[in-house]
Amino acid sequence: MATGTITEGGAWLPFLLQTADPLFPTGAYAHSLGAEEMTRLGVLRDEASLLAFLRMHTIPMLEQQELPYLRFALGNTQLCELDREIDAWKLAHETREASVQIGVRRLRALVNISPGSRPLADFVREVEQGAARGHHLIVFALQAAVEGIPRDAALMTWAYQALAAVCAAALKLIRLGQDAIQRTLRAACLELPRLVEKSCAVVREEAGCFSPMLEIASMRHERAFERLFIS
Repeated sequence: MATGTITEGGAWLPFLLQTADPLFPTGAYAHSLGAEEMTRLGVLRDEASLLAFLRMHTIPMLEQQELPYLRFALGNTQLCELDREIDAWKLAHETREASVQIGVRRLRALVNISPGSRPLADFVREVEQGAARGHHLIVFALQAAVEGIPRDAALMTWAYQALAAVCAAALKLIRLGQDAIQRTLRAACLELPRLVEKSCAVVREEAGCFSPMLEIASMRHERAFERLFIS
């Protein structure tokens, strides 16, 4: 796995853009990952509260947990072990299952368009045999290793997708237009270089983040009377 910066090389970039695009069939668009219930609770109301939500919940989770785990998984041969750890720290059932659904769909799509990749085929076998569940983060890390995507590019892309997913859900949940969504996403993305840098200082023994309100919101959503999103 390459560990250089985004500017090194570039043969990996077109495929990374393809698989990070909403057109890629992961089904991520069907999940709000807690944002729907946070809207119902009045936390997400407008442009300012959306940016505050990203800074209070999404960015800390990325910095302290998701980006460190993605870094641990890049080029790691113990993906099943890391996959089980991720399964354990996703407390809400909906969030846990959403990660698996999106991950397995990404894995299947990657295998379909890269049929000769042995690492992908091997991980499919691990999932089928129950050695791993196929969480999205692990599949993304495996893709990065297979395609030779530089570390910083992989971390930045994962963080962007997490921020964009919340913004895409908010577009359907609260009265915001495209311009407001893009302003919010732009403001959050300005923090990505610092976010990636800080996440690289997190060691495995200290990786972790707990957002009680978001976890509770995800648990409440599972039993909501009406829902727009799966999670």
